[in-house]
Amino acid sequence: MLTAISRYGVRVAPGTEAIVEQCKRAGQLVQGPAIEQFERAFEARIGQGFAIAASYGRMAFYHMLKALELPAGSEIVVPALTFWVIPELARAAGLRPVFADINPDTFTLDPASLEQAIGPRTVAVVPTHLYGLPCDMDPIMDIARRHRLAVVEDCAHALGARYRGRHVGTFGDGALFSFQTLKPLNAYGGGLALVRDAAVAKRVRQQASSLSWPSDDRILARLRIGNLQRLFTSPGVFTTTAFPILWAASWFDWNPDVYLWEPIRRLDTLPSSYAERFSNVQAAIGLAGLERLDDWTAATREHARRMDAALQDLPGVQTPRVPPHCEHVYYQYCVYTPDRDAVVTRCIRHGVDLETLHVDVCSSLPLFEEFQTSTPGAERAEQAIQVPVYASLNDEQMGRIAATVRRVLAESRS
Repeated sequence: MLTAISRYGVRVAPGTEAIVEQCKRAGQLVQGPAIEQFERAFEARIGQGFAIAASYGRMAFYHMLKALELPAGSEIVVPALTFWVIPELARAAGLRPVFADINPDTFTLDPASLEQAIGPRTVAVVPTHLYGLPCDMDPIMDIARRHRLAVVEDCAHALGARYRGRHVGTFGDGALFSFQTLKPLNAYGGGLALVRDAAVAKRVRQQASSLSWPSDDRILARLRIGNLQRLFTSPGVFTTTAFPILWAASWFDWNPDVYLWEPIRRLDTLPSSYAERFSNVQAAIGLAGLERLDDWTAATREHARRMDAALQDLPGVQTPRVPPHCEHVYYQYCVYTPDRDAVVTRCIRHGVDLETLHVDVCSSLPLFEEFQTSTPGAERAEQAIQVPVYASLNDEQMGRIAATVRRVLAESRS
């Protein structure tokens, strides 16, 4: 029987179950010393700034926008290719999102488009290190300084990535990181704000600390959901559960991906799960994960190199382009191919699950109709596919993915 390979893999630190049990026994699932320990360890790893844990990476972003005390109704430039919740939370924080285009070769904010998007009411910009590749921060920071813009880096995909030897998250006034189950550091949810200025950091902490603690039951449910995600992306379970659905869908005009993600909607009232604090057990899991992060990143980069070698000589195929001054962590490995949908369909029929768009072209979403603008780079990026290269793949699985994708692409040219 064919063993299928999921598009997603979950990073789990060794000893996670023991960490959870220890927190239970100590009565420290929700509150406890690990939260501050995790924040200090994160600061030490990045090398600068004040770290404040939050319920989500997106809420870390929201807290920072509020703490920066930006004028209500002013404009914030956001890349058109990003997760919809970022511009929506900017709007919820009282700002007006303006979309700039991306460089379709790197999937990151195009400095020239940023400059064009700046107007008299622009006060901030969000460079998004999408898919794990740093933005071109030198020109972005030069533009921000000239126009006196606050800079909030979106590092949700990019923990461990560097630009000219510096960690992402150390260039701007603040940065958000996400610890959702599929992210580079998995703490079963949560996020963190890394803030340069002590006064701004104090205001961020006041906001985060004013929220309610979650209940033990909510935290245990979050851990169960994360464990289910891990289980259902493992090859054996994926092969007998989600894969048959994807395989069947490949024969019909149906896309089950729409059921995987949070519905796109206005966030004038924040969901209750947003308005709570980061828990002690998640911080303890995050601490354990920080110790393994470099190993996971090294494995993912090695898998990306293998995929580069398998695909780079194929006509019409563009593998990820990494500028020489950037260090990619490959949260997603994005490839341009001829006939994207046919490639995805053929690969799933051979047992390799690919993804077509992990984020959103926000400049064309109905949610942001009043802010819509032409962003051809983001529209081009929509045609890329994401090939699995995650850390938990073994050599045999990685070899099979590379051989399958290469064979399908070669067949598509014949």
